Amino acid sequence: MTRFFNYVLIDNLSEIKIDTQNETMTIVNCLNPHSFVVALKDERMRNALEMSDYLLPDGVGIGMVVRWYEKKRIDKIAGYDFHSFILEQLKLHGGKVYYMGSSEKVLKKIEERLSKEAPNVKVRTHSPSYCNELPEEESRKIIDDINEFSPDVLYISMTAPKQEKWLQRYRNELKGVKLASSIGAAFEYYAGTKTRGPRWMIKMKMEWLARLFMEPTKVWRRTFISTPKFLLWTAKHHKKIEVV
Repeated sequence: MTRFFNYVLIDNLSEIKIDTQNETMTIVNCLNPHSFVVALKDERMRNALEMSDYLLPDGVGIGMVVRWYEKKRIDKIAGYDFHSFILEQLKLHGGKVYYMGSSEKVLKKIEERLSKEAPNVKVRTHSPSYCNELPEEESRKIIDDINEFSPDVLYISMTAPKQEKWLQRYRNELKGVKLASSIGAAFEYYAGTKTRGPRWMIKMKMEWLARLFMEPTKVWRRTFISTPKFLLWTAKHHKKIEVV
């Protein structure tokens, strides 16, 4: 693992397991240049990332900085890669998974795909309101539904930093959940309503370019504003990176 400023990055998914015997919940979130820059000014986001048990290096910019200053290779691990890895564990042993976020259309497609690929996995979904922050009353209803289902895995997709902050705020009220993670667009990738881009672009570490072409209004700010800010900030403070 790599201590990236106040964050702990994981560079091998095999370290993460669904531990049904563990009474505490493992939290896995994603870190990319945009979420890093957001956390510089958003204390709640920063706390959510710092309190994560693991952070996935979900952005080539993260790996670049580690290689530049620590001479260590750390590959990108996207939220969708993590979702696929954990899903294979669920397929093998069975279990329950709760998808919270995205639209009813996307969630329906997820349910349909899971019923075919993993009939031994029970699934429940919920599409929350589209707003900057969920009302307390709605959050309480969602928590009650999650706790009643008692899933082994909880996935959240409400875009950053909303999803990370929601999980951090209510983490101690979630009962029975063994693994919780905010994985953003992975919902739509698994549902098939969005594509990640050509495999060759992913291997060439150019997935960001594919997303820029496919979702320019959503991604341009992250690419042309957040990424330069991230590189400049880390250049000034890179001594806080260490391999652990």
